[in-house]
Amino acid sequence: MAEHDENSSFIKTPQQLITIVLLAFVAAIVGIVLTVQLVLNRPHADPAALSADAVSARLQPVGKVEFSAAGAAGVANAPKLGDKAAWAPRLKLGLNGLLQAVVKGKGAMPARAGTSLTDHELGSAIVFMANQAGGNLKEPTPVKK
Repeated sequence: MAEHDENSSFIKTPQQLITIVLLAFVAAIVGIVLTVQLVLNRPHADPAALSADAVSARLQPVGKVEFSAAGAAGVANAPKLGDKAAWAPRLKLGLNGLLQAVVKGKGAMPARAGTSLTDHELGSAIVFMANQAGGNLKEPTPVKK
């Protein structure tokens, strides 16, 4: 096994020396060219990016809320205000039947429609909605205390 000589170089021939010098020269030139390209070709903004159309296109809202009469039923299949066909079977129950359904809750609707309204207030709301759909319910009489 040969011992390592501390004073020896990895360049053994004149061809190796010329190759190393040329590679160092080419690497330096490439480094200078890339640096000049970086300095001279800075990214710049597109002049059309500041036009009124481009700005308004970037400022569009993420979403839109639209109200329309697209569906036949309201939330959780509740009848919509004024929908005579949907309210017809409910109107057959009368004010007392509708009031009991609201007080106990039905389907997705919680008891008392999720409110703290009195029976009289709930009854008044039912009469208003039912009469909008062609009903002929009378306003409930208030309970005297």
